[in-house]
Amino acid sequence: MGIENPLINLVHFGKFNNWCKMYILGISAYYHDSAACLIKDGRIVAAAQEERFTRIKHDSDFPAHAVRYCLDEAKINITDVNSAVFYEKPFIKFERLLKTYLSFAPAGLQSFFHAIPVWLKEKLFMKSEIAGILTEQFGGMPENTLFYSHHRSHAASAFFASPFNDAAILCLDGVGEWATTTAWTGNNNSLKQLWEIRFPHSLGLLYSAFTYYTGFKVNSGEYKLMGLAPYGKPVYRQTILDNLIDLKTDGTFRLNMKYFNYCTGLTMTSAAFDQLFGGPPRQADAPVTSREMNLASSIQDVTEEIIMRLARSLHQETGKADLCLAGGVALNCVANGRLLREGPFRSIWIQPAAGDAGGALGAALGVWHEHCGQSRHSCAGDIMQGCYLGPAFSDQQIKEFLDQFAIPADYMSDNDLFRAAASDLADEKVIGWFSGRMEFGPRALGSRSIIGDARSVKMQKLMNLKIKFRESFRPFAPSVLRERLNDYFEIDTDTPYMLLTAQVQKNRMLNLTTAEQKLTGLELLNIPKSDIPAITHVDGSARIQSVHLETNPRYHSLIKAFEARTGCGVIVNTSFNVRGEPIVCSPLDAYKCFMRTEMDRLALGNYYLSKENQPTGIKERLGLEEFAPD
Repeated sequence: MGIENPLINLVHFGKFNNWCKMYILGISAYYHDSAACLIKDGRIVAAAQEERFTRIKHDSDFPAHAVRYCLDEAKINITDVNSAVFYEKPFIKFERLLKTYLSFAPAGLQSFFHAIPVWLKEKLFMKSEIAGILTEQFGGMPENTLFYSHHRSHAASAFFASPFNDAAILCLDGVGEWATTTAWTGNNNSLKQLWEIRFPHSLGLLYSAFTYYTGFKVNSGEYKLMGLAPYGKPVYRQTILDNLIDLKTDGTFRLNMKYFNYCTGLTMTSAAFDQLFGGPPRQADAPVTSREMNLASSIQDVTEEIIMRLARSLHQETGKADLCLAGGVALNCVANGRLLREGPFRSIWIQPAAGDAGGALGAALGVWHEHCGQSRHSCAGDIMQGCYLGPAFSDQQIKEFLDQFAIPADYMSDNDLFRAAASDLADEKVIGWFSGRMEFGPRALGSRSIIGDARSVKMQKLMNLKIKFRESFRPFAPSVLRERLNDYFEIDTDTPYMLLTAQVQKNRMLNLTTAEQKLTGLELLNIPKSDIPAITHVDGSARIQSVHLETNPRYHSLIKAFEARTGCGVIVNTSFNVRGEPIVCSPLDAYKCFMRTEMDRLALGNYYLSKENQPTGIKERLGLEEFAPD
């Protein structure tokens, strides 16, 4: 382990008192999931990922559309923004790139010649790049362009947005500049880094290596690997621990780079990795076999063990009662659920935009609190506003869209809409639900969601194959009324961001027949496990969203209407998109997705649309493009 020199963590601000006016614009870009976030006096005004506007999944380009949205939401110009802050330090990252290639030379020459021109043209001189884009597209520049280190951005996004005023912080991802794992403490408006693990030793890259090897796409398919894990058994656990990683009792680790190719190559794993696990990586279009299921189970088990050891060590070192998490690995909701159940921390809070997109938020909050010296706002909970930080569309804007394309729809009052949707859900209809401000981060939380009846035995298969066009083994999440949470799941902690798993209550689980108990792997897929089978995973778990009246009253009222109709206070919630497409942003995006799938109904604000009433030829008029597999 090493620790970054704290002097290069801090931006030299000079007369910073002149810089702490009101608006700070955070920017993340040029790796994956670029985003922008605007804060005013330490409060979040707006935040969004660029992919939602460009419709390019995981778009990594400069987030010009997201910046435009943030400025429009605040009703300001770019010159009203005092500081633009980038979420990492390009020169330090470039240093890591050069030292890595020198260490492994002459291996990786092809990768080197591919990467260096891009860095010299775009990434290295980021200050002039940002200035040029903002000036060209927005007619000006903030007074200051600042840089905040990658893992410090993660730590700031976790702690400063959390409900805690004093906490330990753990950040786990692929790699920032050098750091891959960092530990911190946070108190009021300051962060203190304790230690770090450096590239190439990375838990995120270890997990991504198995994502690649099992045939899924790196940086987007990791959640598929997590979803596949319960179908297998951790038979390769010891093989991983004996060969791939040297794991210490305190959770720190080093990888055996003999088995990996990501430092200089164009693949994640090496020939030695293939030999160790009995063959080449699965091709993306090949069937998923028991080997992939067992590999997924094994790396998930090892990942959880590493996180648990790190958490115990951090708790012992700091004595803090609460823990904040960020970084892409913090989106592993299975590991998060285990950490909550087994401790050692009293409570945990995970940044819902835990990946690189959230770095834009963390960089902005970090400048406000650490370098402007501004204290935290006192509030009962976190400052994320339910993660509803993106664009909203009024009923008038929706009407203009519908009129433009002569799309038939019924306008309803709130209560009539909730009752109609509840009735259709009870009849096993699938509904696209588009309401209020779009979510920030990877989870749909009831503003851009596709919803269904959690009691339906056919809903999981129907949604996967006919709505999402994705692998049949992928589970769906429940949205449950917060006041009914413990009636359905073995958890009674707020989980509004769908970042924790818990078991379905035992009294809701069904007894399997003798024949069903003998089934393995994907044979278990269509066997109902509980009285809410559409959201119960093969191991009896669920990735839960607790729905709160205070943060999303419309979604809460919809589920209440469903509860009044059926007695059930939980529905299926999946993101409003199809495979390979970002979550929808606008009414046009939502309508296109509605027409490309076998969804039955679409709620656009207070307008309610039925598939059978849609005009012929509308698909051709709108242009329904195809998307690459995720």
